[in-house]
Order: sequence, then structure tokens, then C-alpha cells
Amino acid sequence: MSISVIVETMEELISLHDALLETSKEKTPVLVDNRVDRLNKIVLKESKLIKRIEEINQLRIQLIGEYLLSRGYRPDPRVKVSDLIKVIFKAEEKKSLTDIHERLSNKIKELKQVNELNQNLIEHSLSFIDYSINLLMNTPEQDAVYSNPHQQYYASARSGWFDTKA
Repeated sequence: MSISVIVETMEELISLHDALLETSKEKTPVLVDNRVDRLNKIVLKESKLIKRIEEINQLRIQLIGEYLLSRGYRPDPRVKVSDLIKVIFKAEEKKSLTDIHERLSNKIKELKQVNELNQNLIEHSLSFIDYSINLLMNTPEQDAVYSNPHQQYYASARSGWFDTKA
């Protein structure tokens, strides 16, 4: 078995990660603009890409196992590409696998950065929503109108801006 099949599989992984990266970058302005309908479509597209990435990654693991078996090694699903590079002796194969591994690693790092940005945007949005709800539901410290400071304040008279018993 040739290493080129593994390299081709990793090329496909890179192209899928490229598509996922573009989708994640597309998600950032949608999160900022709070366009939920568009966000749902993007998440669906991401889910399909992630499922395909998982399938190709399983194929990559299988191909690495077959390659190791053809070279007399015991196949192990935990073997990483960096481990495989160590057991390859042909300089050309080693270089092509090293290059493709580095490209895929860089693509994954870039994707991770974009996802962290999107996660921060979501967290900020959720904290703002939580703050807004608490602002409207909690009892105001002072009424919006003037009152006699010597008059006793009845907290039970009103439990917030909205009547929640309705």
C-alpha cells in the first residue's frame, strides 16, 4: 500500500476543513447582526460538514492501519500521523506526509480561533439577554416617580416591571 492514498485522504480533510472555516467565518457577522434564521442554516451546513469530516477521518484511521499492517506493524487506531511519519523511511513520502500534516494542523488552528471568536460573541449575547431579563423582572430599587421619603416602601406591592402572575 502506498502512502499517497493517505495523503489524498488528508487533502480531502483539508478541503472539508476549508469549507468549515469559511462557514464559521460566515457565521461571525450573522451572530453580530442577530439573524437567527440565517444562523440556523449555517449551523445545519456546519453539521453536514462535520459529519463528513468524521467519516473521512475514520477512513484516514483505517488507511493508516492498513499501511502499518502492510509494513509489518500492528495497526492501532490511536496512531497519529506524526507517529506514522516516524516509521516511514522514504524521504519523498515522509516529506509529503509531513507537509500535508502541517497544512491540516494549521487549518485546524485557524478554525479553532474563528470558533473561539464566535463562542465569545454568543456568550456576550447571552449575558446581555440575561442582564436584560433580570433588569425587567427584578424589583426596581427606586420607583420611576417621586415619593415621600418618610413613607414606608412595600416591596410586596410590586415584584418587578411586569406582573408575572398573569
